[in-house]
Amino acid sequence: MNFSEVFKQSNQLCKVSPDGKYLATCVQYRLVVRDMSTLQILQLYTCLDQISHMDWSSDSLFILCAMYKRGLVQVWSLEQPDWHCKIDEGSIGLLSSRWSPDGRHILNTTEFHLRITVWSLCTKAVSYIKYPKACQKGIDFSRDGCYMALAERRDCKDYVSVFVCDDWHLLRHFETETQDLGGLEWSPNGCVLAVWDSCLEYKVLLYSLDGRLLSTYSAYEWSLGVKTVTWSPSSQFLAIGSYDEKVRVLNHITWKKITQFEHPATINNTKAVVYKEVERRPAVGADDLSLHNITIGTTLFNTQSKYEICPPPVQIPVVKPDPDRANPKIGVSTLAFSSDSRYLATKNGGFQVQSLNWHCSGDSLILLGKEQLCLCYMDTDQEDK
Repeated sequence: MNFSEVFKQSNQLCKVSPDGKYLATCVQYRLVVRDMSTLQILQLYTCLDQISHMDWSSDSLFILCAMYKRGLVQVWSLEQPDWHCKIDEGSIGLLSSRWSPDGRHILNTTEFHLRITVWSLCTKAVSYIKYPKACQKGIDFSRDGCYMALAERRDCKDYVSVFVCDDWHLLRHFETETQDLGGLEWSPNGCVLAVWDSCLEYKVLLYSLDGRLLSTYSAYEWSLGVKTVTWSPSSQFLAIGSYDEKVRVLNHITWKKITQFEHPATINNTKAVVYKEVERRPAVGADDLSLHNITIGTTLFNTQSKYEICPPPVQIPVVKPDPDRANPKIGVSTLAFSSDSRYLATKNGGFQVQSLNWHCSGDSLILLGKEQLCLCYMDTDQEDK
């Protein structure tokens, strides 16, 4: 594994385009777009203020830059560098900004979640959606981009509204059986909407597209409950990560638990394969430090790393949360299925890692940081961790 030279960035704003051809980084108020193959700068854009958020459109043709302090959004085009769009939310403020699935509409959430403004880049039309709820995941789009599910809070009750993304008209509106809705997520096939309660109550509800309650699942009571929910790409499994450091997997037929995974601090399974990252820096001689040998793009300070297999038992470093501090890092916070739905990678809050993602082939896991990883084979007869 080789690493390139270090590039400047601000607020960890660095994203690869959906087509994998470009790399966008933000440095204060500047947006830098590089070619992924050569890492050469293709475009350099200047925004009106420091960039707080950056996102690619689904077709990799536009880049959104949000400046929350000033309530501004600027959109840049890769095909037409001279073209740009500016959106000013005014005194109502700006809390978050994101693309719609078609890459031609921008959804801005105002401060205090007063409303969501939908801006069209093609027709310049503006639509308003009231009563959005401030929760962990209050907006989700179906995989085909046809529908948007929105969590709402009206008269101290939770509701879900389903909108058609073509013209943003309301398709369904129904009340949910939650005390304090924590999030929602579409199944990949777009047939089922998973809704879960806040961490104060363990409750997961499954709704059909027309608002019918299909099933309700609760693992326990009187303790911190659901922390994250993720569908498998095949829509056959629903994984639930909770604060008790366990992952429960439901099936799509009866919506009952078919298996459960834990996060042990010591791995004793002889079938388990544990990889440990070992970093190595090339030796530097006196001649290599001369100024005429140091050039841009040199590999002098490149760090190489490899992964060694550790024989069991393996002790995983655990960071115990401080009970006196707010929002302790406990429980399963991240779940990621492989593309073929055979494996499930989990991140437990008591360990040190920042993010994990599967490669599109489904046979490689991309890990950022150092953490315990669980590779779970989706078969109740066998299990690999």
